[in-house]
Amino acid sequence: MTIRLDNARVVLADRIADGAAVTIEDGVISAVGSNHAPADAVVDLNGDWLLPGLVDLHCDAIEKEVEPRPGVRFPLPFAIANADRRNAACGITTVYHALSFAQDELGVRDVAMAARIVHAIHELRPVLLVDNRTHLRYEITDEAGAPVIAALIEAGDVELLSFMDHSPGQGQYATLDAYRDYLVKTYHKAPAEAERLARDKLASRLDARPRVEALAATAREHGVRLASHDDDREQKVRAMAALGVTMAEFPVNLAAAREARRCGIATVFGAPNVLRGRSQSGAIRALDAVEAGVADCLCADYAPAAMLAAVFRLPQVSDLDLPSAVAMATRRPARAAGLDDRGEIAVGRRADLVAVRIVAGWPQATAAWSGGSLAHRADYGPLR
Repeated sequence: MTIRLDNARVVLADRIADGAAVTIEDGVISAVGSNHAPADAVVDLNGDWLLPGLVDLHCDAIEKEVEPRPGVRFPLPFAIANADRRNAACGITTVYHALSFAQDELGVRDVAMAARIVHAIHELRPVLLVDNRTHLRYEITDEAGAPVIAALIEAGDVELLSFMDHSPGQGQYATLDAYRDYLVKTYHKAPAEAERLARDKLASRLDARPRVEALAATAREHGVRLASHDDDREQKVRAMAALGVTMAEFPVNLAAAREARRCGIATVFGAPNVLRGRSQSGAIRALDAVEAGVADCLCADYAPAAMLAAVFRLPQVSDLDLPSAVAMATRRPARAAGLDDRGEIAVGRRADLVAVRIVAGWPQATAAWSGGSLAHRADYGPLR
């Protein structure tokens, strides 16, 4: 069935086409700009924005769907379907569910549980609304996680692997006290237990390098993209580049972000950081990275709804125009992930699209299509 989306403000790679149309045929964009392309059905978007579907490289919100409260867990198919619907409603048509592998550490951030979620996502992919993929976050201090991740990669169940080091004294936690306080506040650990976990993590870091190098080699062999996490030093960025890393998630400071760009690594910043105007962990503001020209991609991090909001906020608080802001959540992350079939509205691209209306001052997805199939629809009425 050929579908023509009419009367839209279409955000193209380099401009906005007002009152334009986009035609979808067999899940692919077959025409752009023409209101006269033949179609079996015509959808009037009533002047809504039409963007490429958002590509989210890192979102760990799935963990809260599985375990909304400590020790309270939902069946995995139920939780994954909820996350899928949430992403569709947020205009995210390609999502990399970020799952932490850190044995017996915090809630679902456990090797066995994370592996179960990975398997479940891949089993359910054919019946889900949007393109659901997996991003395995390997805590390099975790010995138990490495062989499990290697097996998942070899089974074809991994699309992205990132290396995390949350040991105190570097990265996101500059001191042992900072990491201990995080565990106490976020996971309600007793101070003594939190300190034990912090010291255990420091000890396990000493023999991490062989595990990381072996996993990186396995990932490269199977075509799995690699990312680093919370880089805070130029030396660390260069070490990650040597492993074949192509994405740097949440660089802690401008020096690390600049070095990533020099190494040809795409930088990824959290949309909540843009929306809130600051990092929750005290790292660099995403807006400062944008202004310095070292921010490539946005990701949802922990809040899928923040993606659209951040895209529309950036032109208000930076020198970026809307097409450039949209590219940070669509074309650029798609290219960083090696997905050349999506990320922009152009003939021949996969028909991942999101219609957006400003409702009470905030952008809301009124419709989303994934591979040409309607994944979400919401009628907000005439209020703009």
